[in-house]
Amino acid sequence: MILLQLLGIVFLIIGGVFGLLGSYGMIKLTGPMQRLHAPSKASTVGVAAVLIGAFFIGAAGGSIGWHNLLITLFLLITAPVSALFLSKAHLFATVDRSTLPATGTAADWATLADPETD
Repeated sequence: MILLQLLGIVFLIIGGVFGLLGSYGMIKLTGPMQRLHAPSKASTVGVAAVLIGAFFIGAAGGSIGWHNLLITLFLLITAPVSALFLSKAHLFATVDRSTLPATGTAADWATLADPETD
């Protein structure tokens, strides 16, 4: 029981450090693509570690909170996908097609392809 509590505390500390790093990166980094990287990586790992720590502490108390593990799973699946879509939207809005290298095929870059015509 003590081991589960200690494990939970370690995960809470790790989660707090990653959350702090993600927040610091969000404030300190300059460009939108750089600012997207900090919360999508560090904060996701931080929140997942906090939820896993809460699971271990709850398990030490005799109640297993499966919802913590499910939230962690959904977070780890959805955060990278939403970051990908945000980055694609940024590229579509800001990148000039004429500056991109050729793809080597007849198809255009997937991010910049028009779904209506392709």
